[in-house]
Amino acid sequence: MATIKEEKLSYNGNAFTRLLTYVRPYWKTMVLCTALVLAVTALNLYRPILIGDAIDHHIEGYDHPYAYVSAQEAQVAFGGRYLSTEYDEETADAFAVIVYRDDRYYLIQDLDRRQTGELLEKTKTELTDAAVSGSVITVPLGNGTVSGEALSRQQLSELRQADRQGIRRIALIYAAVLVLTVVCEMAEVWLLQRTGQNIIFDIRQQVFEHIHTLPLRFFDTNPVGRIVTRVTNDVESLNRMYTQVLVKLFSNTVLIIGYAVVMLRINARLAGLCFLFLPVIFALTVWFRSMTRKVYRIVRTKISALNTFLSENISGMKLIQIFVREREKAAEFEERTGELYRSQMRELLVFSVFRPGIAFVANFALATVIYRSGVSVLAGTLTLGTMYVFTNYIRSFFRPIEQLAEQFSSLQNALASAEKIFTVLDERNTIPEPADPVVPEKLVGHIEFRNVWFAYEGDDYVLRDVSFEIHPGEKVAFVGATGAGKSSILNLIGRYYDIQKGQILVDGVDIRRIPTAVLRRAIGQVQQDVFVFTGDIRSNIRLLDEEMSEEKVRRAAEAANADQFIRNLPGGYDEPVTERGATLSAGQRQLLSFARTLAYDPAILVMDEATANIDTETERLIQGALETLMEGRTTIMVAHRLSTIQHADNIIVMHKGRIRESGTHQQLLARNGIYRKLYELQQ
Repeated sequence: MATIKEEKLSYNGNAFTRLLTYVRPYWKTMVLCTALVLAVTALNLYRPILIGDAIDHHIEGYDHPYAYVSAQEAQVAFGGRYLSTEYDEETADAFAVIVYRDDRYYLIQDLDRRQTGELLEKTKTELTDAAVSGSVITVPLGNGTVSGEALSRQQLSELRQADRQGIRRIALIYAAVLVLTVVCEMAEVWLLQRTGQNIIFDIRQQVFEHIHTLPLRFFDTNPVGRIVTRVTNDVESLNRMYTQVLVKLFSNTVLIIGYAVVMLRINARLAGLCFLFLPVIFALTVWFRSMTRKVYRIVRTKISALNTFLSENISGMKLIQIFVREREKAAEFEERTGELYRSQMRELLVFSVFRPGIAFVANFALATVIYRSGVSVLAGTLTLGTMYVFTNYIRSFFRPIEQLAEQFSSLQNALASAEKIFTVLDERNTIPEPADPVVPEKLVGHIEFRNVWFAYEGDDYVLRDVSFEIHPGEKVAFVGATGAGKSSILNLIGRYYDIQKGQILVDGVDIRRIPTAVLRRAIGQVQQDVFVFTGDIRSNIRLLDEEMSEEKVRRAAEAANADQFIRNLPGGYDEPVTERGATLSAGQRQLLSFARTLAYDPAILVMDEATANIDTETERLIQGALETLMEGRTTIMVAHRLSTIQHADNIIVMHKGRIRESGTHQQLLARNGIYRKLYELQQ
């Protein structure tokens, strides 16, 4: 048989492009999610601007000029006069300005346009040349001075009523923006999660269905644990990519561009200072991406190997305990899980360098920008609100860069799993369906081998120039030593493997021209090692064929002499069956397999050591039913116990891949050849 092959560490195709093809059926949903992401991005960019406006125009905006207006245009009435910060620049000619000095606010009134401009310019230097006498402040302007009275807390509150209304308005807008952001994010998360789960379902279904199409040769060379890992762990690791990474990659890219554009518009010099740190971030990201790609591939391979080890050892637990190898197997498991542990620790090491590195660069950039913007605020060239908006954007600017790198990491993990999955999906069925199929109306079971040569691997032939013919309804048995090629003949009849030379015909048609489903549906096989599925007795006979009637199930069980033991079970045909039929005896499992085979009424009955593991009483039950079961069917038997095949129409003796003798039981005994020696050894 074929040997277990090493798992591939890499995939030759473009896994990312191939993964995107699974998104195609859901493109409308993904477009909607992208629109929601853009909306959330815009809302996130807008929130700091609202707070900056509140700081500059309302909280720190006490020094904006008030124009004297009519009662209808007024925002506030003060001292019998009407004031407003919203006025017509061309018609307004008298102004009032609030100034701040030594923790007190003063109102300077009846200023013209020139005086207002000069006073506002002086407020940037905190009126260091102004003189305060009691409650009066005098400020030199040009060739003269202007004066103002100190404001009480109540007067200041009255004057800044419009600012309070502005802050209230901004707060309401901010709350509305927050609510809208939450609604968009909830809709985005729900749609992405639902779409991601649908895609994962599609991929898992495709992998499972594809595995069913692969030939037995694939399962000969790939352990069960590895295949299970492909369908479960590897498929599930793609979930994060579809539900978060794809759209977040886009949203973070848009967010980074958005922050960069807004920062350049606010203050190009500070933005340029921030951008000086980007090459360091880029270098860290490139290093992180290259390291995680290697590490994730190794980790996925180690997980697959560990699952393979667990599957094999849990299945063989009885044998391990019989030979008292628990300690040795525990040591081997410790070694394998240690390899996985070291691989994952290497992954953690990469993250432990990358995340603090990004955080350090981001915080250093933030500290630099705070220093420069703080100096600008003190110099009066930058407002406090603008400084807040800019520092907020700096913190937010590096966060999506870090997330982008980590999303690349998640993408690398998904790609590593995808490579494993696509390696399985790219496995081709070496048993091709015929280009011009011949579909017989009904197969009757005329089987002929013509000069058949077959090898599982290379030129190591298991069958050598084998030729024989089995007529419809004949009962033919194959005997011989282990490795003689008996079971291989049975596998070839069902075309589970293809031959290298010669021809196999069923009803005069080369089996390579008959669709495999048609051919195998006509063949009922009873194996030595019976596989029983988890479920109940009925489902193990019916094998998910819901169209099979209850009566047909019972008739098959009765014909196989299985009905009696089934009725004695507490649940009868509804009796639960555990994994591999552990609650049933070997004889009961074999009777169940006979009932399963007969329920599908095959034209050809194949029995591979079908009575090898059965006690004498159960064998008597089967032997009693065999004559009825074989009636009208071509029956092929492989048996080591010659007593079970003495009544066969023809017995073919195999030795080292060739037919050495053939004939009835009595004819072979009379020849005094290999068969007689086998018979005498068993006697």
